[in-house]
Amino acid sequence: MGTHDAGPSYAVVSELPNGGFINGDDNNHYKLVSLKDWIKQNPDVLGDKLLSVEKALSIQAHPDKNLAALLHKQQPGVYKDDNHKPEMALALTEFEALCSFVGLAELKNVVQKVPEVIEVVGTAHTDQVLHIGEEDGEKKLKEVLQSLFTELMSVSKTVISEVVSKLISRLNIKREVRELTDKEELILRLNKQYPGDVGVMVAFLFNYVKLNPGEALYLGANEPHAYIRGECMECMATSDNVVRAGLTPKYRDVQTLCSMLTYKQGLPEVLHGVASNPYTVKYLPPFDEFEIDRCILPQETSTIFPAIPGPSIYVVMSGEGTMRMASSEEMVGEGDVMFTPANVEIAVETNSGLSLYRAGVNSRLFE
Repeated sequence: MGTHDAGPSYAVVSELPNGGFINGDDNNHYKLVSLKDWIKQNPDVLGDKLLSVEKALSIQAHPDKNLAALLHKQQPGVYKDDNHKPEMALALTEFEALCSFVGLAELKNVVQKVPEVIEVVGTAHTDQVLHIGEEDGEKKLKEVLQSLFTELMSVSKTVISEVVSKLISRLNIKREVRELTDKEELILRLNKQYPGDVGVMVAFLFNYVKLNPGEALYLGANEPHAYIRGECMECMATSDNVVRAGLTPKYRDVQTLCSMLTYKQGLPEVLHGVASNPYTVKYLPPFDEFEIDRCILPQETSTIFPAIPGPSIYVVMSGEGTMRMASSEEMVGEGDVMFTPANVEIAVETNSGLSLYRAGVNSRLFE
């Protein structure tokens, strides 16, 4: 839900003098207009997306602003805008993802205990990993990791397919004598979805993260990730720039991906949110573009979303209730999406229970 040209939202706009929400009894007094055009016509209102993942989404990263501008200029048919795309995934169910590179200790373990990696990249690259230490400094660590990752991603499809087949056979045999690790089970699952894909092998190099409902993961520019399974509320900056290189039938830009990544190592930060009131939890990533409120109202309750200096988009996930602003009131239910202007207080109440999410400009921007 938003204004990007790749998937624009349309607003049901009141033509009544008081504006605001559309009342169901006023069907003769509204029109349908793109949200982007309506905001252009009403600039004073300024001051999300739901994902259900059954099959793993591609190994990808989003460029920073400078790289986005360059890619858009060079390949406008692939990279359709010049903006960056920080994002946050707030789990609605148990949610699985691969993101960022594993720490040095686990990376050493991979090159020691996964013979297929050695076969693909060669002992020169794996020896570099085994002989490097934290004392060598962050720059050297990144150089070694980038070299290993680039070599693995650049191997031919034929070679990767053959080696992944060996890996899967070895894991299936190993499964008969011991319980596989979570990462090994994931490798088998990924191969069923994308047989022989380089992403199956590369998964060993990424952190395997599992979120519980109500936990969130944020991803900055140039950080590798792949959403594996589960449902989440995803919020992002207005961009559709994605550089892909594995677990996908879409266009792969391996050279760009390998050159753009930060190569930071270690587990990503998981956000648990901060309670704003008994029913609402706020999630604040380190980006100016957005924040998310998660509001779960039990039966016969109400809450207030205070007026803020920026606009908001509300998504009702379940239940029904009433949303009220100074000039109007609207009955809302599952699947409804509302855009509210800046500097407007919203009162929400329900008799039967209501679950909704609000996305808006990060409040830290206004402090």
